[in-house]
Amino acid sequence: MENVVTERAIAPQSFFQTRFGLSARDLESVMARALERRIDYADIYFEYEVSEGLSLEEGIVKTASRDITQGVGVRAVAGEKTGYAYSNDITIPQLEVAAKTARSIAANSSRSASVPIPRARRPERDLYPVDQPVIEAPLQARIDLLQEIDRVARAYDPRITKVMAGLSCESKVVLIATSDGALVGDVRPLARLNVTCIAEEGGNRQVGSFGGGGRIGFPFFFEQDRWRAYVHEAARRAILNLSARPAPAGTMTVVLGPGWPGILLHEAIGHGLEADFNRKGISAFSTLLGQRVASELCTIVDDGTIPHRRGSLNVDDEGTPTSRTVLIENGILTGYLQDKLNARLMGVPLTGNGRRESFAHSPMPRMTNTFMLPGRSTRDEIIGSVSRGLYAVTFGGGQVDITSGKFVFSASEAYLIEDGRITHPVKGATLIGNGPDVLRRVSMVGNDLELDAGVGTCGKEGQSVPVGVGLPTLKIDGLTVGGTQG
Repeated sequence: MENVVTERAIAPQSFFQTRFGLSARDLESVMARALERRIDYADIYFEYEVSEGLSLEEGIVKTASRDITQGVGVRAVAGEKTGYAYSNDITIPQLEVAAKTARSIAANSSRSASVPIPRARRPERDLYPVDQPVIEAPLQARIDLLQEIDRVARAYDPRITKVMAGLSCESKVVLIATSDGALVGDVRPLARLNVTCIAEEGGNRQVGSFGGGGRIGFPFFFEQDRWRAYVHEAARRAILNLSARPAPAGTMTVVLGPGWPGILLHEAIGHGLEADFNRKGISAFSTLLGQRVASELCTIVDDGTIPHRRGSLNVDDEGTPTSRTVLIENGILTGYLQDKLNARLMGVPLTGNGRRESFAHSPMPRMTNTFMLPGRSTRDEIIGSVSRGLYAVTFGGGQVDITSGKFVFSASEAYLIEDGRITHPVKGATLIGNGPDVLRRVSMVGNDLELDAGVGTCGKEGQSVPVGVGLPTLKIDGLTVGGTQG
């Protein structure tokens, strides 16, 4: 990817100018074409990405891939109507066709009077300076890491019978030109290391997985033997599940562990706080701004400015600097996550949450790193307050209905709490509830906030983007638990 991966400041603009011969005058011409005929706002989004992946199974490299994608998307907005067109051919003729197509789609709408688009500031920071992106690390060094993971995992316990490891990385260069005069670029590294172990004993077969990453360099995985910690955690989970008992069912107190259980917060509550759902009145949180929606112990934020985190960005995919947005403060709903379209229509400030999967997708309001702030209780105090309940440490899959807030999540690691003590591991536990209702049932919040290790990917309307989640230890009273034991 030449030198653009490590050049941080002027690289995006000069990169696209050099590689594709695009001048400032060319961009002005295309923008003018997109803005013709009753268009309020337009932007052009350029993208060039190199991605690589390696996977190892049974000590052998099973797959290796390298992909290069490039393209440009043009958006035109008139009132509530958006026109979008894209091409993977970054040439002036194709740009003009895309601009004309996007304009034609948007201009066909009957719209209300034009409201000024909020203007983005230029970024003055770099949240992820990386000396050696993972994608630039020698191939043999990456293969050696995966093979060492296999060896260490098998040495953890003789019941570990199968090990799988994968390392994925990318470097993405973006350039966003907007009709309000902004020209903003970014170079975005991203990497993720995953380990999966399978343990077997007496015909019982269980799986354990763990991993991490972020907008980081290759040395990240070796700092404090981080990769080794991933291996031990994946193996520990697999071995633990061999002795897990069937989970109980019924209404009980549930304690969520810190870190990755924040995925429940992300899915059951976070999506309901995205502006498009609320502007259209289809979220469980619509019309509740300024009202109590949670226990006074709950303060929830979305923060895209945390250095090197998987969900962080210098600027969102509309060119707006990301920010720290307080969504719920001491139980009161204070705001929604905004992109340019919805902020304009709702008459509120931007939050820097306009995101898209790629140049082939129009942006929409999405989360970055979403988590609950810590409280005052210790983990031991929270566990000790529960006479009978479930301690859910980590989650697998789940489903949520944005309109009602109803959710179902499966716990991949959970324990019984009996008489204020954590006792037996259990399997097959599912948490069933309603996001807004669950927030009101929070009775204790821990002082041990953790963010996830850097593996989150969020899906919405067919688009996937990297995100982060987090949570302190949390006590929820009277939550429905589905299990296999009555």
